[in-house]
Amino acid sequence: MSSKNVLTVQRSAERAFFDHGWLQTSHSFSFADYHDPANIHWGALRVFNDDIVQPAQGFGTHPHRDMEILTYVLDGELTHRDSMGNVRTVTSGGVQYLSAGTGITHSEYNASSTTPCHLVQMWVVPTARGLQPRYGQVDFTAADRHGRWLVVASGRPGIEAPVTIWQDATCSVARLQQSSVSMQLETGRYAFLFLAKGELAVESPAHENLTLHAGDALRLRDALDLQLHGDGELILWDIPAMPL
Repeated sequence: MSSKNVLTVQRSAERAFFDHGWLQTSHSFSFADYHDPANIHWGALRVFNDDIVQPAQGFGTHPHRDMEILTYVLDGELTHRDSMGNVRTVTSGGVQYLSAGTGITHSEYNASSTTPCHLVQMWVVPTARGLQPRYGQVDFTAADRHGRWLVVASGRPGIEAPVTIWQDATCSVARLQQSSVSMQLETGRYAFLFLAKGELAVESPAHENLTLHAGDALRLRDALDLQLHGDGELILWDIPAMPL
């Protein structure tokens, strides 16, 4: 890996977008019908899908294995059912965690008859294959992430999180309202910063300042220090390189 730090922007319109009627989805990385061998992953982050599920619609029962799957609901609610017997509903601000391990099937459904569900689903490659499947869910309020980073999931030693994942990675969220947060990235690490809503000014001593709009993302690598100002909902992954 080069020691030179990296900061690149993926604009919202540069993502692969599909309108399936019941689902409007934007893929930051190769996924399903979108294949780009130059855009398979960023570090150990393999999938980052920005989805809107229409009322009374959803994903039918389908399988997963050997993947850490985190779903963050931005608006609305999503009902989950899986082959382990879990039936849970995730509401706005909540996080659902599925460690697929040796194999699991599940479905996800927007039970509301009137309100779309806006969610982000993220997949991280685990540290090992053949792990025991598990499911978890944590509900958060808007106040929990107001003006600060809220760690929602992590497998990094020394970082406390309500959701533990099988990878040396951390997912944090923040809600800014004319406020600021900072972020620092260590040498040898990767980061993916996504703006789900709003507008954000990004300041960096090592790079030209820029503005992010809803759906934009930054891909970062190696030692970086950023200051983030504005209004919006942020999602941040601090991740290692892709496991061999």
